[in-house]
Parts: sequence; structure tokens; C-alpha cells
Amino acid sequence: MGFNSGFKGLSVGYGTANGTVNADKTKYMVMYGCETWSLTLREERRLRVFENRVLRRIFGPKRDEVTGEWRKLHNEEVNYLHSSPNTVRVIKSRIMRWAGHVVRMGERRGV
Repeated sequence: MGFNSGFKGLSVGYGTANGTVNADKTKYMVMYGCETWSLTLREERRLRVFENRVLRRIFGPKRDEVTGEWRKLHNEEVNYLHSSPNTVRVIKSRIMRWAGHVVRMGERRGV
């Protein structure tokens, strides 16, 4: 199962339980098996868009200080409010860790 086959039908899945936000559960659900993905730039962009959409939904709108109108959070504001690292960066880190594991495995294990 590749990235596209598992990502197309996934909707914005967030939830709250006793006031706590389960954004990290959604992130890890999206990243399942990511060590074997070969991410294209298009897929990286789609992941960033998905992550920002989920976080905007969780944090909600913000009232503009000047006009007093409600508006969506900008990407920088969403990233500032959310303390976890970027999903694409985490995926690339896991891919590199998996590649290192495969290299260290060497010829000891037949394929």
C-alpha cells in the first residue's frame, strides 16, 4: 500500500477527549508505513496541506485585532501553535533511519 492509495480517502480526522486534542494520533495514522514510501514533491505538498487543514480545524479561527473580524489562521500561526515537528520532516527522517537499518543488515539476511 503506497502513499496515494492510503491517503486519498482520508478525511480530516481530529477529535477531542476531555479537552485534549488528538492531533498526534491523526499524524501517526497518516504516517503508518512511511519508511517505505518514495515521496514526490507533489505528495509532500499534499501532506503539508492536509496537516495544516487538520490543525486549522483544531485551533479554529482567530479574531483580527484591527478589524474585529474572524479569519483563518495563517500557516506560520498554525506552526507556532503546534509544537510537534513537521510531518514531512519526520517521514524523511524515518525513511533515512530505515535505509540505514537495511544497509547495516547487509548480506546476513537473504531476501
